[in-house]
Amino acid sequence: MKPKLQKTKWLTLLQAAIAITFATTTGPALAQDTQVKVQHAKGVASIKAQPAKTAVFDLPTLDNMQALDIQASAVANSRFPEFLAAYNEENIPRVGTLFEPDHLALANVAPDLIFVGGRSSDKFDDVLKIAPTLDMNIDTKAPLESIKRNVNTLGKIFDKEAQAAEALDKLNASINTLKAKSAKAGNAMMILSIGDKASAFGPGSRFGMIYDVFGFTPNAAVKDLSTTDRHPFKLEDIAKADPDWLFVIDRHAATGSNTDKPSSKEVLEKSIIGQTRAAKNNQIVYVDPYNWYILGSAGLTSMQQNIDQISAALDAKK
Repeated sequence: MKPKLQKTKWLTLLQAAIAITFATTTGPALAQDTQVKVQHAKGVASIKAQPAKTAVFDLPTLDNMQALDIQASAVANSRFPEFLAAYNEENIPRVGTLFEPDHLALANVAPDLIFVGGRSSDKFDDVLKIAPTLDMNIDTKAPLESIKRNVNTLGKIFDKEAQAAEALDKLNASINTLKAKSAKAGNAMMILSIGDKASAFGPGSRFGMIYDVFGFTPNAAVKDLSTTDRHPFKLEDIAKADPDWLFVIDRHAATGSNTDKPSSKEVLEKSIIGQTRAAKNNQIVYVDPYNWYILGSAGLTSMQQNIDQISAALDAKK
């Protein structure tokens, strides 16, 4: 082989080796620096893809992450349901509460991304000073759209888009099955019960998903309620409204407080509520209090559990 050809071949091989070495050493770094545009409650944000460390102050987001097999690095101190029991482990850093971030604890974790929402949504600007932050708050006037947005956002950030799409398809199918049943069920009322006191909720409210997503017809007494306020109802008011279905969230059971006091079921069914059509027809449903009151029925797992419970109650009346 001629010297010139040998030199050319040697240079070509050297360039190829350098290119392979560069791709090998910089590929992961480049991937880590990739930015993705995602939707959240505050609009559109550009976030580093696949962040190594995340701090989560929003339980529905933690629910969605768990469903998509995404591990949080640090969480707000809370009482976790069984499906999130892994976060009860002491080795997982706590970075404050759902209401108040702990800045020192966050600094020790040094998260690449922080999630807020619900009770922590007001702290967005506060924690944004520490690390990139997304607000996963749910719009009560469009809850399902918010949930879909949040799941798709997680899928895009963590390269779980196929899993997110599959999870949402399953959720949509479950909702449609439930709506086909609820359309024939008569009218309904959702209340938050605290002993012998209650608040009622209509469409577009904090617990309006029972109507807006699950398809129940709101009882006449709640269909025009303001969506921004809690509406105290006397038990006599509920009895007068006489809903076909009464859905009850037991606040004491949700928070784990006042365990020495009677449950909502004991109080309500020994009261005038026991004379309603819902009671007589065994159509009072004591929904999962944690899923509704703490998680807001806004995560993939909690929402599916709520659908399953209500669907089973409707099936029992066939």
